[in-house]
Amino acid sequence: MKDSDLNKHSAQLLEKPLNSRHVFDGKLLQVYYDEVELPDNTTSSREWIKHPGASAVVPVFEDGTIMLVKQFRYPPRKIFIEVPAGKIDSGETAYSTAKRELLEESGISCENLENTGSFYPAIGYADEIIYVYVGWGLTENRQDVDDDEFLLNYRIHFSEALKMIDSGEISDGKTICALTKAWMWWQKNKPFDVQF
Repeated sequence: MKDSDLNKHSAQLLEKPLNSRHVFDGKLLQVYYDEVELPDNTTSSREWIKHPGASAVVPVFEDGTIMLVKQFRYPPRKIFIEVPAGKIDSGETAYSTAKRELLEESGISCENLENTGSFYPAIGYADEIIYVYVGWGLTENRQDVDDDEFLLNYRIHFSEALKMIDSGEISDGKTICALTKAWMWWQKNKPFDVQF
């Protein structure tokens, strides 16, 4: 199928917003209740979350280790192993957010920071997009987390982190995507050799 045919057929899937009601105004999230017209001209409702977006960073040391963080997440009531990440604040770019969050959460600054792409983690109910970066030329400093954040650094070889995805020890979707995108980027660009 040609791209033009695919686009023509894809247009048949679009939903048209008819009206939107802002139902919750939170510190982080905005929740909306929309009425939409479906492709067959019937109507339905959509509940969705407006999110400012986020950046995630995979910091790679010269010895092939990476710095992850351990953090308790309240909704599932579990401790997760994650990449340093956080929401984009008003006036920030995804790049500046990545640098800030890396320093705040892990205490690491980096000379080099490259975007490896982005992804939508919750397309069924949110517009959130997460921009993924890989960093190297790292310097370890002091963590500077928010008053309500409690994190532990977790340094591990990049190859071991990838195995932890397979074993289920790393189960955070953002971290799985970020590690995978960073690994794929590293295979193509290789700023320095890392044994996977």
